[in-house]
Amino acid sequence: MMKCYDCMNEGVDAESTGACTFCGKGICTKHTKIMELPVSVGTYPNFKRLPKPLPRFVCNECADNIITDAFD
Repeated sequence: MMKCYDCMNEGVDAESTGACTFCGKGICTKHTKIMELPVSVGTYPNFKRLPKPLPRFVCNECADNIITDAFD
């Protein structure tokens, strides 16, 4: 069974509940953030955004870096 990478660094033995969408490391529910990514279909200029975004599990480190980089 895969272990949570962040818990391991904290000296805790916890099983992961998933993997980060971006970096792929194992993460438990404590170290997980959910990002909702918009989905578009079609090609330009005739594309539309779907009403429901896709939820993605992201580790805290990737979430912090993505949000920081996206707004800089």
